[in-house]
Amino acid sequence: MQKHKATLFYVLVIIVGIAIGYGIIHNGVLLETNVTSTRSASNVSSWTHFLEQISQNLAYPFGILLLQIIAIILAARFVGMLFRKIGQPSVIGETVAGIALGPSLLGMYLPEVSAFLFPVESLGNLGVLSQIGLILFMFVVGMELDLNILKKKAHDAVVISHASIIFPFLLGLVLSYMIYQSTAPQGISFLSYALFIGISMSITAFPVLARIVQERGMTKTRLGSIAITCAAADDITAWCLLAAVIAVVKAGSVTSAIYTILFAGAYVFLMLRFVKPFLQRVGDLHSNKERLGKSIVGIFFLTLLISSWTTEIIGIHALFGAFMAGVIMPSNTSFRSIFIEKVEDVSQVLLLPLFFVFTGLRTQIGLLNDPEHWQTLFWVVTIAVVGKFVGSTIAARVVGQNWHSSLSIGALMNTRGLMELVALNIGYDLGVLTAEMFAILVLMALVTTFMTGPALDIINKFLPEEDEEKRFALSRKNKYNILISFGNPETGKLLLRLAHMFTRKSRDNSSVTALHLSIGNELNPYNSIEFEQESFAPLNNESKRLDQPYKAVFQGTDDIEQEIAVKANEGDYDLLLTGMGQSIYEGSMLGKILGFTTKVINPENLYSTLTGREKKLSHSWMDARTYSLLKSIDIPWGILVDHRMPATIENVVVPIGTVSDNFLFFYVHKLMQNGNVRITFLDMDSTINEHIEIKEAIRVLEQSAPNRAEILHTDVNNQVEFAIFDIMLISQYSWKRLLDEHENWINGLPSTLILKS
Repeated sequence: MQKHKATLFYVLVIIVGIAIGYGIIHNGVLLETNVTSTRSASNVSSWTHFLEQISQNLAYPFGILLLQIIAIILAARFVGMLFRKIGQPSVIGETVAGIALGPSLLGMYLPEVSAFLFPVESLGNLGVLSQIGLILFMFVVGMELDLNILKKKAHDAVVISHASIIFPFLLGLVLSYMIYQSTAPQGISFLSYALFIGISMSITAFPVLARIVQERGMTKTRLGSIAITCAAADDITAWCLLAAVIAVVKAGSVTSAIYTILFAGAYVFLMLRFVKPFLQRVGDLHSNKERLGKSIVGIFFLTLLISSWTTEIIGIHALFGAFMAGVIMPSNTSFRSIFIEKVEDVSQVLLLPLFFVFTGLRTQIGLLNDPEHWQTLFWVVTIAVVGKFVGSTIAARVVGQNWHSSLSIGALMNTRGLMELVALNIGYDLGVLTAEMFAILVLMALVTTFMTGPALDIINKFLPEEDEEKRFALSRKNKYNILISFGNPETGKLLLRLAHMFTRKSRDNSSVTALHLSIGNELNPYNSIEFEQESFAPLNNESKRLDQPYKAVFQGTDDIEQEIAVKANEGDYDLLLTGMGQSIYEGSMLGKILGFTTKVINPENLYSTLTGREKKLSHSWMDARTYSLLKSIDIPWGILVDHRMPATIENVVVPIGTVSDNFLFFYVHKLMQNGNVRITFLDMDSTINEHIEIKEAIRVLEQSAPNRAEILHTDVNNQVEFAIFDIMLISQYSWKRLLDEHENWINGLPSTLILKS
């Protein structure tokens, strides 16, 4: 009754409201005076009037800016994804996307589209918004620097990083002497030009280097650790030098710049001596998401903005202030992880691509229309590579690194990426670089970053190092090695329990490796630590309970299936264990097995099916993702379908549906040797009775382990009581037969390990 009253009241309010509103408007029209009678004309051309409004809205600055952001993000993500597919950092693809949207490609071949999308009068708004994105990005870069690492390895890091700055800086000075008259803008002193060319040769992109190290699984290795430390020291030193160079350029001479440098020194002292301790106390009190409220977040953002404003006013650029604000943020790992997570997505996904396109709009490769320009590009790239690569390599050898590590450090330190583009835009804004020289240096940044991956591959191929991973691989020789790959940590715990069943009493002759891949290769160092701890926490608890040691491998990737296949095929493993994914038909036969009761369709997997990715699947027993993975695996594998697997396994059922299932006896022997389990062989349709070799294998097993093996005969009409079993081991072929011919068994199945030899 109450519901009907509410509905009636709602209808009455609407009717009365419309009536009153109509009456007011009708009478208000009578009050109009001095209004030209143009309504009839406008009514006749209402469609034309509507189109004119659309045209005006499209040309409105805010509408143009929103359209630009949409186009930029789509282009940046798409091209960035393509470059990640070929093993390159996404920053290269996003920069290329920016250049493509600029006058070098879009402006050249589709000038009307370019003029509509990026009119000259709109570039100011785009530039300001991109600068805000850069400030947030530099803030995150500062936070990602772990100064504790610098303290632990300060000596080697300082030697290598400073050598990697001095060598290319001096070569850059030589280059500037050779090209000053032909490439320097009118009115720019040689000192300003030479200092800027020198610093542009010297920069290493710490964020890009850190992600390359992470993607290659080098984070916890000695080489990866020292490379990140060197890049961090290089970043701090290079930005301090860049601040000094900016001061000199703006002041016009070293003497005049002394005041700016003194004020900058005082600013740094205040930030480290007074602001940092205050922020540290605040961070210690608010180091979790529950306590990090808006007022506390406001304090840190206010610090960022004040720091950026201060350095901009002093004359060393707002970006240095943003970087410094990030460096002095509380060192608490949990706090930095939370705060980076808050800022990083907005800065890197939404705002940073605007900077790439803004850079691309400034990069006019078409201006390099003279052989002399391309000759200059050649010398710029050569000096940049020789200075960084050779300087870092020699310094690494001097401090005691072997040739493999030294060359790898040289290749990594040669990565310039986004940090170089930031410096180049500063130089362009200051008028130190001409449009031609800006384009040359942008191309140099792309080339030197692009070559990092291939250079590391060449070094690893021709000068391999016996590092920790290879020593671990060597220790696995002549052992039974199991690789478990998991996405859900709870599934990982169950897979570790299975691996323990196969290796419990043969620990000296076996090894277990747990692999967790995080989608996306852009994890920041702090989030990476947090994600790894969360992902492996259930496995660590299970490892302690079972007293089962294992090696944990965690890294980011853009192609999980391919990465798992590479690890499995190239890692000297004897068995891969993984979990079952979800089918798109969650209410189908597989849905019954996995416990789904509703017919919910996963749109992503449905798309894969409609576009033909699952055409080869003749059964719905395996999801498309698992199928895609396992068809590329060259070693034996097992898929776990979990039905609340118990902590202790005592009763195992093994259906035998074909003579080729005899490979299952290898795993049965493993189970019986390593635990007190009882095996029941399920004779599907008299397969055991009809094949003497299988019957003999079971007889031998019964003799070696009396009262621990038996045969249960059944046929298609019998209902097996699976509730008494803890787990089922079954071959891929027999599993398909079971689904096709024994559907009446499905609802009662225990947890199942599907094996393929």
